[in-house]
Amino acid sequence: MTLAHPLVTEKAMVLLENSNQLSFIVEKEAGKASIKAAMEKNFGKKIASINTMMTSKGNKKAVITFEEKNAAEEILSQLGIV
Repeated sequence: MTLAHPLVTEKAMVLLENSNQLSFIVEKEAGKASIKAAMEKNFGKKIASINTMMTSKGNKKAVITFEEKNAAEEILSQLGIV
């Protein structure tokens, strides 16, 4: 599974509210194309862009920007987080 879990921090919530972005911890081997395919398959939302980075703990984090307004909030509500 490419997506491990959503990352819910203060910074991630600011990105959610201001930029329609979600942060997910993903597998280290996952590329942007596989992350995009997994997100669109699981949640049915169009993705505008994906930025990936390695955290200081050695995990890979993906910051995903959605095309649709409020798509990020809808996904978190589906997951039962917001």
